[in-house]
Amino acid sequence: MNEPAVRVDTTSQVPPYAQIRAQLGALILTGQLVEGDRLPTVRQLATDLGLAPGTVARAYRELEAAELIRTRRGAGSRVAAPPAGPTRPHASQLATLARDFTSSARALGADTEAILAAVRDALDPDGP
Repeated sequence: MNEPAVRVDTTSQVPPYAQIRAQLGALILTGQLVEGDRLPTVRQLATDLGLAPGTVARAYRELEAAELIRTRRGAGSRVAAPPAGPTRPHASQLATLARDFTSSARALGADTEAILAAVRDALDPDGP
């Protein structure tokens, strides 16, 4: 990542770490960031976004817990390999995706009903 692909709205009700997690997670899940792509260091991204390093570190920890990135001391953080073959998602992975979507939608100003309607539409695109 040459420049930060994430933006943080400090006026949003969504915490900055959740905004970072949601945006990076979306970039990974949509294939815009692929296995092996290096993420900025915690310190660099924090500086670029004008945030405390602990805020970015929390987002990275949660992305690592969701198995979307891997971090090695001295080697930085990189996009993790996608799971091999068809697998059932872990409840924690689904929860992270749901939080990420909800955080992103709230950052756009969507309320609960709009978010639920978007999920229903995505689950049944042909409608009733």
